[in-house]
Amino acid sequence: MAPHGEGSDAAGDTTVVQAEQRPISNILLIIAMQTEAMPVVNKFQLEEDQHAAFPKGVPWVWYHGVYNDLNINLVWPGKDPILGVDSVGTVSASLLTYAAIQALQPDLIINAGTAGGFKAKGASIGDVYLASDVAFHDRRIPIPVFDLYGVGLRKAYSTPNLLKELNLKVGKLSTGDSLDMSPQDEATITANDAVVKDMEGAAVAYVADLLKVPTIFVKAVTDVVDGDKPTAEEFLQNLAAVTAALEQAVTQAIDFIKGKCLSEL
Repeated sequence: MAPHGEGSDAAGDTTVVQAEQRPISNILLIIAMQTEAMPVVNKFQLEEDQHAAFPKGVPWVWYHGVYNDLNINLVWPGKDPILGVDSVGTVSASLLTYAAIQALQPDLIINAGTAGGFKAKGASIGDVYLASDVAFHDRRIPIPVFDLYGVGLRKAYSTPNLLKELNLKVGKLSTGDSLDMSPQDEATITANDAVVKDMEGAAVAYVADLLKVPTIFVKAVTDVVDGDKPTAEEFLQNLAAVTAALEQAVTQAIDFIKGKCLSEL
């Protein structure tokens, strides 16, 4: 996964090429909310590990286990120590992604979670998307070149065989730190040609790209952003049912990955 319009260093390229020829053995799932994470934890019978993989005092949570000879690690940012709510957003996601890559050395990252979808682009409640590209929509820097940096467009790792096998929808993902959508955000999301929007994906992509870890994005639609219902209301109404669809898609993806190299995805 490389930034749009940017090259990579030779050492990083060599590392990725070598990794593509080895069977995948270590998967890292990065999930933002406990409600999204627990169905996956239960499905794969993962166990929480409180070993010092992360710095002391951070709320981040790590589960791990073995499934079909694959090492499965799942991390989520935990609860805010003061307010007790899920630590959603790009700051928590980027910090956790960096620490988890350093500690767990994954072959592949799956950023799984819920997202808002746009009916104008064909999205409906319960649809599951495999993102083709990820970008930010709330980092507005109207200076030449800085504007491109702000959008931060990156391609997800290409998995044509996985996409065909799972029969998922595919579309572009746009990320911002707000659940609602301001007119300025809407204009950038439109410019990004996004089908779904979330609060973590592009931050995960940024860190994964820096550290040369192939990453895919599986996003299930909880709310229709350009629909008639208030976003927060629709999100909460559909969260439980959509996380079940998300868990099913993640399970199918991991079943497909078993025994394969990155180049076979």
